[in-house]
Amino acid sequence: MRKDITIAAEPRATRGKNEARRLRAQARIPAVVYGTGKDAVAVSVSPKEVNKILHSSSGVNTIFNLDVTGVENTPVMVVDWQHDPIKNNLLHIDLLRIDLAKRLNVKVPVQMTGEPKGVKQQGGLFEIVTREIEIECLPDEIPEHFSFDVTEMLIGQNVRANQVELAGSMKLVSPADQVLSHVIAMRGGAEETAAAEPGAAAGAPEPEVIKKGKKEEEGAAEKKK
Repeated sequence: MRKDITIAAEPRATRGKNEARRLRAQARIPAVVYGTGKDAVAVSVSPKEVNKILHSSSGVNTIFNLDVTGVENTPVMVVDWQHDPIKNNLLHIDLLRIDLAKRLNVKVPVQMTGEPKGVKQQGGLFEIVTREIEIECLPDEIPEHFSFDVTEMLIGQNVRANQVELAGSMKLVSPADQVLSHVIAMRGGAEETAAAEPGAAAGAPEPEVIKKGKKEEEGAAEKKK
């Protein structure tokens, strides 16, 4: 999804760990912008501004403007990033230039809405297998998410990728039969287990005890004779 956001970037002439530390001390991080047949450009950006985009409703599918001082102003997307494993701070990002006239592949979240009848009325279990599908579309048509109403789902039914409604220039890239969610029957429930165990415990040994008792009585009678 394209948004009217511009992030300022400064070109950087040097690379390496020392340069990265210097940038982070200035509340900036190293980045690289590439794509659309142009040379890659090393830049620095504000991690605070990038985090706002990554944590927005459209997340990594956000197309925004990158204004590189004295070099270019171009629409881009965040395609890769690195976090500090301990502090969770952004350390580096890769930005892809976007040609707004060319189609591209993106992964879009699918939100399941409603409570399935298979859960509410039949006591089943609703499971989400995957939360996104991959589509191909024009940059300006990237949706924030898809919605699918699962209210009518019963036990044994599922939602597949080709059931998600697409619009405009969108084409499905994920396998059409990819299962997104399903309703399954509960197995080995607590009530079934509790009902089965007493029967098994009480019923299994009784015949052996009875048979054993009869044999002992018969043996005692023979000795008396």
